[in-house]
Amino acid sequence: MRSFQCVLMLLLASNALIGPAPMSADEGASPNVVVIFCDDLGYGDLGCFGHPTIRTPHLDQMAAEGQKWTEFYVAASVCSPSRAALQTGRYPIRNGMCSMKRRVLFPDSTGGLPPSEVTLGRMLKNRGYATHAIGKWHLGHLPKFLPTQHGYDSYFGIPYSNDMDFVKGSSKRRFEDPESKNFNVPLMQGNKIIERPADQTTITKRFTGRACALIRQHKEDQPFFIYLAHNLPHVPLFRSSEFENVSRRGLYGDVIEEIDWSVGQVLGTLRETGLDKSTLVVFTSDNGPWKSFKQQGGSAGLLRDGKGSTWEGGMREPTVFWWPGTIPSGVVMEMGSTLDLLPTLGSLANAKVPDDRVLDGLDLSPTLLENKPSPRSQMIYYHGDEVFAVRQGMYKAHFKTKTSYQGQREAEVHDPPLLFHLGHDPGEQHDVAKIYPEVVKRLEGLKADHEATVEPIENQMTLR
Repeated sequence: MRSFQCVLMLLLASNALIGPAPMSADEGASPNVVVIFCDDLGYGDLGCFGHPTIRTPHLDQMAAEGQKWTEFYVAASVCSPSRAALQTGRYPIRNGMCSMKRRVLFPDSTGGLPPSEVTLGRMLKNRGYATHAIGKWHLGHLPKFLPTQHGYDSYFGIPYSNDMDFVKGSSKRRFEDPESKNFNVPLMQGNKIIERPADQTTITKRFTGRACALIRQHKEDQPFFIYLAHNLPHVPLFRSSEFENVSRRGLYGDVIEEIDWSVGQVLGTLRETGLDKSTLVVFTSDNGPWKSFKQQGGSAGLLRDGKGSTWEGGMREPTVFWWPGTIPSGVVMEMGSTLDLLPTLGSLANAKVPDDRVLDGLDLSPTLLENKPSPRSQMIYYHGDEVFAVRQGMYKAHFKTKTSYQGQREAEVHDPPLLFHLGHDPGEQHDVAKIYPEVVKRLEGLKADHEATVEPIENQMTLR
């Protein structure tokens, strides 16, 4: 390890523009990994992504020291399928984790992420990592679907969204003035419920404390992977007493500022323990803001629409990578996706990436480590189990659109498809399909090619 660090320093000194060389486990380097995953965070909700009244000093510093990715996508615009994609590196259509009828899992669902899937936890556990899941899971609440059955050594969190299991007969203002007792959401440790209803006013603090404790318990001869999935800022919004009325943005801002504090605690613990330079931290979210909740929801910034839609605001997420001394700092305008985390972490840890199934993720490590162009040149935008849009390069075609959660019952079909140049028009305001019919035809072919790779599988979302 020491000799490798010397070589790395020489490379940096000789050509700082290239950035650090990739690390490999063959040279003794298996980085620790922390993935911080928010719920319903908008593209414009952080200071470093342009919000004028929410203070996020820790995330701003993380972005300044690391890489801020401006074109980073999730594979679905709602919770369960998006989380399935992050965990497996596969579009949810390939493992039955998407549906037009029930777009997420509910407390009465009997399905979940199939045990045959290889998750981030399982891949890294097989490489010798200590693996821990904290926070919202939402990939099946029955014992056979919980994190401890998917490659994680431990689990501390809630099994589905924090607005579920609403107590009947309580106030109709359950989101405007929420109380934890009105949401009978269980807090679990391993496979056991330890608190019900979970006290959501302290939940961010407790998730953070658990993550920091695991970092401090790190064994020198075993790398760790921590998946820290906050259940906020999904409504109902809760924050601890220390963060009441601290933000100019109101309750929603209080929640984001406490999440920022959480990030600061995690990064601070890594620095205190001397693990910062051997740990990759990724911060992103599962989908865009729940705009129908107005001031209780977030902002997609200049992007169009939000959660539930295949417009950019529903699926492009504020994303930061941080690994001091290894990845060069800067703004990355290359395309990436949560789909890419599994093959990227597999490459960095020299772990075995599944080769017996279709993977939709790509290895971003050359982009992270050496500023090389991203291997990702396209994205498929699913609404439930149907392709609504595709992107290749700067162009994005919409075949159907639906503004979810805001009264539009049926999707609008576009024939010919809408076409936007996302470099010139990230807000998707100016349809250029008539100007570039050849691009529309090419993207129609891309859609057909992708759909031809999809094989029928049992739908997990509709099982009850």
